Amino acid sequence: MKRRAFLQNTFAACLATTALETSAGAASDATTKGRDLYQLRVYTLKAAKKPLLDDYLSKAFIPTVKRLGIGPVGVFTETVDPEKVAVYVLIVFSSAEQCVTLPARLAADAEHQKAGADYLAATAADPVYERIQSSLHLAIEGMPKLAKPDTSKPHLLNLRIYESHNERAAAKKIEMFNLHEMPIFRKVGLTPVFFGQTLIGSSMPNLTYMLVFPDDEARKAAWKSFGGDDEWKKLKAMPEYADKEIVSKITNKILTPESYSEI
Repeated sequence: MKRRAFLQNTFAACLATTALETSAGAASDATTKGRDLYQLRVYTLKAAKKPLLDDYLSKAFIPTVKRLGIGPVGVFTETVDPEKVAVYVLIVFSSAEQCVTLPARLAADAEHQKAGADYLAATAADPVYERIQSSLHLAIEGMPKLAKPDTSKPHLLNLRIYESHNERAAAKKIEMFNLHEMPIFRKVGLTPVFFGQTLIGSSMPNLTYMLVFPDDEARKAAWKSFGGDDEWKKLKAMPEYADKEIVSKITNKILTPESYSEI
């Protein structure tokens, strides 16, 4: 009963949050239909524990969510220091129901429990990870679906978070991408994987997005080309789109995909 109540309350919270964003001018039912939802989990853990997390994600979690019709799932790593890493797990949902019911479906799945036994049996004295941070994002209108990179080729991911001082400013930055900035990105080689308005998470309001590059040299070259682009210069010179008015902080992460990542 407690599990059922928790799921019902969580689902209600998701719906309430979406309603709140809608009332603020973010999205109506008509415009959100057909747009992906993204859950971004960040595991912080000791480097020595990473093989156990990799084993769980590759042999238990990803195969199970795939059977459940959810995904793709991306797994990316950031080295925090010689002894600590952060593992980013991006899960693509086609509906809020998929997101809300996933924990219960994993718990009830015998194959998942068996394949993930070592990870799930971790004790308080010897945990796999410190904590998991999680956020939920709605794909913006200008990019309603995730663009899956070619995982057969070497690539790296660039995760960026644009925080704004209030909801109006955040909506303006999303508008900027929806109407103007996305084509400039594509033209200069800033290839998007997803763009998501954060519905639930920390440091809100914010826009979270991910880009893919063949290597770090290509990433640097693309950003340099973007900075010198004439269309971009005209766009950022417009008072309504000035960074100082709509973006208060930018977080930039360079992530390496795991060999078993689907993104």
